[in-house]
Amino acid sequence: MAKTGRPVAEINLSDYERKKLQLMASRPSSSQREAFRARIILGCAEGLNNGEVARREKTSLPTVGKWRSRFAKARLEALVDAPRSGAPRSIDDDKVEAVVTKTLEQKPEARTHWSSRSMAKEAGISDHSVRRIWKAFGLKPHLVEGFKLSSDPMFVEKVRDIVGLYLNPPEKAVVLCVDEKSQTQALERTQPILPMRPGIPERQSWDYERHGTLSLFAAYDIATGHVYGKSRNRHRSEEFLKFLKEIDEHWPDDGRDLHLIMDNYATRTTDKIRRWFERHPRFQVHFTPTGASWINLVERFFAKITTEAIRRGSFKSTVQLRKAMDHYIEVHNSDPKPFKWTATADSIFKKIENACF
Repeated sequence: MAKTGRPVAEINLSDYERKKLQLMASRPSSSQREAFRARIILGCAEGLNNGEVARREKTSLPTVGKWRSRFAKARLEALVDAPRSGAPRSIDDDKVEAVVTKTLEQKPEARTHWSSRSMAKEAGISDHSVRRIWKAFGLKPHLVEGFKLSSDPMFVEKVRDIVGLYLNPPEKAVVLCVDEKSQTQALERTQPILPMRPGIPERQSWDYERHGTLSLFAAYDIATGHVYGKSRNRHRSEEFLKFLKEIDEHWPDDGRDLHLIMDNYATRTTDKIRRWFERHPRFQVHFTPTGASWINLVERFFAKITTEAIRRGSFKSTVQLRKAMDHYIEVHNSDPKPFKWTATADSIFKKIENACF
């Protein structure tokens, strides 16, 4: 009696296909859908009919027939799900553009910046959608960064001069970055500092008592990283002149010039200071631009001593504070490592241009 029904595709596997299907069927990392389909094709390749494969895999006859037919047409690629288109977009391009434009060009009433919830209410969408739009366009209304542009009319010339000293210091000369860390407070915590424990950081009370201030005068040698520092109770021109005399003694005259990089604070430009520089021609003064303390490398040292020795300390007097700063400088000078300046003057100007325009 002749067979009836649609013809069944015969499955013959290459060695590669057989190994691939066996891996898909047994590998733990394979998805259950792919492993199930691989077992169906392997059963078909053994010569079993659709009903036998369906009973073995505990599935329906049409399911076995579907995957047998698909494999016969597209081979291994037929067993992998095609990428789905996903749900249709609920927010069109006009709505996205409106959110971005409003974020950049407008402010919410009585507020300085948008929050995701205030923008969601304004735009009529969820705050989650607002956050996704902001993330896609790199918008962060909750953040603000500070900046200060120098108004010095000689800004370009001064930057080129100082950067030139950093990148190409003159031969047989010492380049010193000079400044003072003024009004450094001797703060005593009102309660004992609790030490760090596993899982718990060091803790200290938020309130404190003030015990006076000191000003730390420092000269930083860019070639060696050595720091000469002295603390004073005040930071007038008298104290700065005394510090200059100490620099003169600390770096004795051996035929080398001393190039001082410093700002033109009022204490630096008095007649008494100018006359002293005239009597000591080996001191070459290079003023930083107004409002550009970042170009003075000694500021980097001040940041280190603040974070590593002062900010988390507790000082009962200015005497304790002075000892702490002197000890930090002593330890620093035992193994000094100079800061490496890499920015060229042109790269600085380019960065300022990009930030402004």
